[in-house]
Amino acid sequence: MQAMVQHQQHTLSIRTTGKSLHRFTGEVQQLVRASGIQVGLCHLFVCHTSASLLIQENADPDVLRDLETFFARLVPEDLSLYQHIAEGADDMPAHIRSALTHTSETIPIRSGQLALGIWQGIYLWEHRQRGQLRQVVVHLTGL
Repeated sequence: MQAMVQHQQHTLSIRTTGKSLHRFTGEVQQLVRASGIQVGLCHLFVCHTSASLLIQENADPDVLRDLETFFARLVPEDLSLYQHIAEGADDMPAHIRSALTHTSETIPIRSGQLALGIWQGIYLWEHRQRGQLRQVVVHLTGL
């Protein structure tokens, strides 16, 4: 008897508190465990153009602070630099930061768990100054 590949799709709502990285590894791990999938893929997609996804260091918060500092220098919030300023000084820089990072990530599922490295965590990177309600689609597929 041949095993049937299963697909599941969920949407996580993540309330951000403004520009920062929000770890949500645990919520994704819960969905993977509940799915019963032992071997497969977990695909994440953020449904926004001013936020992104990142797999990064989960132990030393200095790494996250350094990333935020680097991107603040790389893409400054200066109204004189951009034409798209309808929503404020952080609007176009947020779109650029999102374009330079990822709006999706794919993680293998091994033995019913995310196959992340010991120091890896999954983050939603909010690029806007004000908090937002962000949606992340989680698609699980496998056996």
